[in-house]
Amino acid sequence: MKSFEIYQQVAPSLVSDMFLWIRENDRPLYKSAVASLTSARKLRPVFVEKKPVPEQIAWLHKTLKLRTSDTVGEHLLQAYFMKAQQELLKAFCDGMGIEHDGEGSVEGSLPDTLDDDKLKATIDSLIAENDAKLVTLYLHIFNLQTQDGWKNLAEILETDERLTFA
Repeated sequence: MKSFEIYQQVAPSLVSDMFLWIRENDRPLYKSAVASLTSARKLRPVFVEKKPVPEQIAWLHKTLKLRTSDTVGEHLLQAYFMKAQQELLKAFCDGMGIEHDGEGSVEGSLPDTLDDDKLKATIDSLIAENDAKLVTLYLHIFNLQTQDGWKNLAEILETDERLTFA
């Protein structure tokens, strides 16, 4: 699943939480996202910036649902998880035995395969400690980090009823 497809399915509240966090904690990233997305639509950033914040976020979400916004959308999700959801990333890496820098950034390369038992146990633990929708979003983004993703993770995302956007 590509990032624009994720934005088509994810709850608006998760996108709103993400953009509010980015807007409050990483203003340059927020401004860059607005500039990139408005430019792609042949608009000036002021078109979005003059709107009230909830309308800005709704416009950004709507625009990120477009195939042409895929790269920007994936970057925003990665940045959000790397900065705002480090505990979730660390818990996933620890559960999977993936070496990281203590802030959730993988050291070295990602594994070629994910152990089925570790993956199931890690997902169970993440869901017990976090909002299942946030975990679902993270797992989809994580699965985009290699060319074809991991087959067993993709299967779990398709079949585990706890891991849905709806």
